[in-house]
Amino acid sequence: MKKFFARFSRRTWIIIGVVAIVLLVVVFANRGGNEVVQWQTTPLARGNLVATVGATGSVRARQSATLIWQTTGIVDAVNVDVGTRVSRDDVLASLDKASLSQSIILAEADLTSAQKALEDLLNSDTARAQALIKVDNAEKAYEKAYNWRMQLNGKIDIKDYYYQKGILKVREYRGFADAETIADADEDLALAEAQLKDARRDSERLINGADPDEVAAAEARVAAAQSTLNMAFLAAPFDGTITQAEPSVGDQVSAGSVAFRIDDISHLLVDVQVSEVDINSVAVGQAATLTFDAIFGDEYHGQVVEVGQAGDTVQGVVNFVVTVELTDADELVKPGMTAAVSVVIKEENDVLLIPNRAVRLVDSERVVYVL
Repeated sequence: MKKFFARFSRRTWIIIGVVAIVLLVVVFANRGGNEVVQWQTTPLARGNLVATVGATGSVRARQSATLIWQTTGIVDAVNVDVGTRVSRDDVLASLDKASLSQSIILAEADLTSAQKALEDLLNSDTARAQALIKVDNAEKAYEKAYNWRMQLNGKIDIKDYYYQKGILKVREYRGFADAETIADADEDLALAEAQLKDARRDSERLINGADPDEVAAAEARVAAAQSTLNMAFLAAPFDGTITQAEPSVGDQVSAGSVAFRIDDISHLLVDVQVSEVDINSVAVGQAATLTFDAIFGDEYHGQVVEVGQAGDTVQGVVNFVVTVELTDADELVKPGMTAAVSVVIKEENDVLLIPNRAVRLVDSERVVYVL
């Protein structure tokens, strides 16, 4: 036997070994081919097909404001807490008057005076009546000065009664008036004429309505006094909910320190970044669904209310801001939460539904195998 194996070279034995291995592979492969192939199937169905664009963003209120103190002082009253719903112009907190600067304390008196002056300017019948009396007196004074000047043109013999320091005195004029008397009469006549013109002008202004420039100046004085007085308290700038409240009664506050934050949580929005590839598929009015990591198992709905028209480039990627407003938000949704948003860009109803993995490409055509 040993002689038999010695008759073949080492190279020959290697070739024989390779052929044997190939034969074994073929045999086992043929055995496997006889097994039944297990196909994965799924029933064909009809339904709705929805195409969406997904993105994430943070919830924000439609309106939000942080209120700060405008002056130093001691907090006298705090009228709201976190969660309190307030209306526009509601006073949230105020400072003790005794702790305010003198300019703010005096602003209350300035405001009253400015408001009265404005009211008199716009509505006072007394001012109009006084203006008419002033015109009447000016006309009488002018007439008297005019008559006196005319009398000085000829020979005179008159007595002029007048008061000087409460004592009734008399001046007598006989013959022709001298140059000094005529000059004084001319000056009196000119003054009376000027006063009459001023009185008539003021009367016409009041009858025809107040001078717009004077009204504007009076309104500015009222606004300035009110603005100074408003530094003593904080008021809500719009309807909303207090989401942050810092002051307590007795606190010493300074100008610039934060007091409250107010948000209009009746309208909650989510700003998301949409790629330039998808932005032309998104339009105002499209429906959206939203989910929150902080709210397990609940799905919310919304609507696209704004689509950005200019993109921002970040690390070579161009994105556009799309704003979605929640339409069924509840107390669980809060500003600052992260939301996953899916905007419905296309929807087909009552169509045949086939899983993508069942579609095959055969001879450049998409086909589906039917069992």
